[in-house]
Amino acid sequence: MQVVDFHSHFFGRSYFEALAAQSPLPGTPAEKLAALAARTGLELPQGGPLEHLARWTAELEKKHVEHLCSFASLPEEAPDVIEAAARSQGRLSAFVLVNPRVEGVAAKVDAWLAAGKIRGVLLFPALHHYRIDGPEARALCEVLGRHAAIAFVHCGLLVVKLRDLLGFPRVQDLRHADPLHLIPAANAFPNARFVIPHFGAGFLRETLFAGAACPNVFVDSSSSNSWMATQAPRATLVEVFARALEVFGPQRVLFGTDSNTFPAGWRRDRWEEQHRALTDLGVGATDQELVFRGNARRLLGLA
Repeated sequence: MQVVDFHSHFFGRSYFEALAAQSPLPGTPAEKLAALAARTGLELPQGGPLEHLARWTAELEKKHVEHLCSFASLPEEAPDVIEAAARSQGRLSAFVLVNPRVEGVAAKVDAWLAAGKIRGVLLFPALHHYRIDGPEARALCEVLGRHAAIAFVHCGLLVVKLRDLLGFPRVQDLRHADPLHLIPAANAFPNARFVIPHFGAGFLRETLFAGAACPNVFVDSSSSNSWMATQAPRATLVEVFARALEVFGPQRVLFGTDSNTFPAGWRRDRWEEQHRALTDLGVGATDQELVFRGNARRLLGLA
């Protein structure tokens, strides 16, 4: 089955360099990067964005992935991901992490979208301390609506292991991570498309409410979905897919893996797990094709 992965991180050299430079740990950025590699076993990218793109392209060819939505996970990484997508011969779509509280962000996103450089944005309200339906995000939402663009709005649990390893304090505030906040925003900007990653990362019930209330809210299946352990009783992936498909329908559920670093590369194991869950649930080939490929192609406007 050909697949379009709607949720992955580029994680090029510029991402790690920016993260290390901002880390509160002692030492030079190079020493921090070396320590991070030693602790995690990661293969840190050595070249520029085109070298990293070549590695990702080879990975997609090897594992039969048709297209990848690739995130710039820090603002400093945005130019590299934009360049990689432009040079990818249609294999990557670029999305950039932005903080709407930063002056000029809405105008910058407007220019990127107008030029066709990105397909949308990645938002972390819990990390940057705002509400997606609040005044800080309104200008950005207006831009997204005008361009019918896509916004990934991270809700629920947020643990960034690389930040933990580099000594960043945990400033995430889950009071800003409620999928219910999406309902006023999605209704106010019906041309924008809002995606809740990881089935809401622990806020499954609230994610289902948002999906039932707003036809322009989607959900993605990315990551290990370890948040299922927080549910009482503990949920299974089959049960989560069943609820999501019942509320969102097969047209608004998007496959993702949250693939990010090497040597793991593209996480075929997560595709296999999700394919097995949908098959066990009795989801037919037509609806599985929508989840794994068709919905993403429609939202991205792929020919």
